[in-house]
Amino acid sequence: MAVVLAAAALASSANVWAQEGIKEVRFAWAGGPRAWVLGQIDKSFDQAFGVPVKWVGFNSGADVLSLFAAKEIDIARFGSSPAAAGIARKLPIEVIGTPEIIATAERLIVKNGIASIKDLEDKRVAYPANSTAQFAFELAVKLDGNGADRSKIRTVALKPAEIVSAWQRGDIDAAYVWGPFSQQLEAADGKEIYATQNLARHGVLVFNNFVARKEFAEKNPELIVKFLQVAQQKIDEYTADPEAASQKIAKHLDIPVDTVRSTLGGLQYPSIQEQLTPDYLGDSHTKASSRIARSYQEAAEFLAAIGELRKSDVPASYAGAINTRYLEEAAKAGKN
Repeated sequence: MAVVLAAAALASSANVWAQEGIKEVRFAWAGGPRAWVLGQIDKSFDQAFGVPVKWVGFNSGADVLSLFAAKEIDIARFGSSPAAAGIARKLPIEVIGTPEIIATAERLIVKNGIASIKDLEDKRVAYPANSTAQFAFELAVKLDGNGADRSKIRTVALKPAEIVSAWQRGDIDAAYVWGPFSQQLEAADGKEIYATQNLARHGVLVFNNFVARKEFAEKNPELIVKFLQVAQQKIDEYTADPEAASQKIAKHLDIPVDTVRSTLGGLQYPSIQEQLTPDYLGDSHTKASSRIARSYQEAAEFLAAIGELRKSDVPASYAGAINTRYLEEAAKAGKN
């Protein structure tokens, strides 16, 4: 009976979305190992929506912002700093969740002879443009550079795959990037000297967020709630058995399982209920003073300071771009 009722509810939702002209839901994803890829493998999202999911690839946060501007995606999982930039530039998007706190999933990998950030002076460092990796690198130089002269560090913005090629050619001396690319650099005689989690001692929170196109979310609130529920189910599946989940994802993406273990293990996963506390997003009453809202503000102000944003574009508060309504509904449904 439960199965019949669930199927009936799914069919009903599918009929509603079909009537509204939704033929597919478009996700932006970077192609690498993440817990939500489990939902790509078993098509949990497609089943929950009643319509197919189209997975749209991107290389960095800058690509995601372009895809949102062109209305080519509906939901994306990407980094906090490019999201802060997109909101500042008044893209019609809103934050609907913060499922991943970046710890060791993004790291600074260097070649032999480099032992510290200060040693990067007169060296060439690559990172993906407008990404959490770029944001973390700039903050690392500022906060943990031991007097490093930023003007003497030569930086180049490259796509992650291009970073690996540039490393192999000898065009760069270091790179700040995420897995599986960081592991590829290590396999080519690279070594880690810094990880994003080190910024936490300075009170800096760097994370990945779920962001939706505002028009899409407003027209399909039940679909956004279902998305958050399924995404949490996939995180729960991973945390319940990391090895089994890692094996599935490695086989699906055709990459080494060690790479998947390292990347997924380098993230922290606040639950839906935890995300609704002031330590993360907060709820409709506390989001304005939440840690995530402050983190967006700090990221935008830092990006303005280094010329990545106009100071006049930085909003007085990010609370208006954080919509906790969907998380709150997903949390209620989880208790039933």
